[in-house]
Amino acid sequence: MKVNISIDDICPHPKSSVNVLKKCSDLIDVFPDIKFTLFVPMAYTRLNEESYHLRDYPRLCDTLRELDKKYFELGWHGYLHGIVGKSHNDEFRHLNTDDAITVLNNMFKEANAAKLMHDFKSILRPPAFYMSDGSFEACKKMGIEMLALSPYADYRNRNIEFAKAIYFDALPPIYPLIKKDKIEIVYHASEWSKNFLNDELANDLIKFLSLESKPEFVFMEDF
Repeated sequence: MKVNISIDDICPHPKSSVNVLKKCSDLIDVFPDIKFTLFVPMAYTRLNEESYHLRDYPRLCDTLRELDKKYFELGWHGYLHGIVGKSHNDEFRHLNTDDAITVLNNMFKEANAAKLMHDFKSILRPPAFYMSDGSFEACKKMGIEMLALSPYADYRNRNIEFAKAIYFDALPPIYPLIKKDKIEIVYHASEWSKNFLNDELANDLIKFLSLESKPEFVFMEDF
């Protein structure tokens, strides 16, 4: 069984943060060849709260920069994640091409300011998985090579324009773990999410993976 595990919302928000990395460490102890794709928004905004810009949290940036690349890769998860007054944590859902290009440029600028630009792979997971036609076009123009998407969202066939697109198979407990030859499993670092990688979900994952004699853990580009 080929397995990719991804975690969304790694960011400075006090109820998201990098605390989930402790749970990753526990999983590494059990599965020494496990791998994680971490999706990082650049300046997390939720509802009417302040924005948490990565550049303002150098210790968190150091943590991301110093991750062991044997176990971790970083992927893009938007600029603000949500735009106060415009979107509810689905930043790319309604953008035209020019506005989506602006968002992607801001995302790259923030990564540069945080000295993380070269630590990211060219993978984007749009917040809440939504993408407008213009956002697909912007990603092509801005050199995004791979998209991490949902099998349940309507992309109006724009997704087939990308040679590299991956769709999650499980988002526990909402979409439970299932036995497949290839499985992409999504979790969240955000504590308010039902999908937050807590002790219970981590234990469920260990039990699930232990049923396989030797799961093959891969990063997204090898999935």
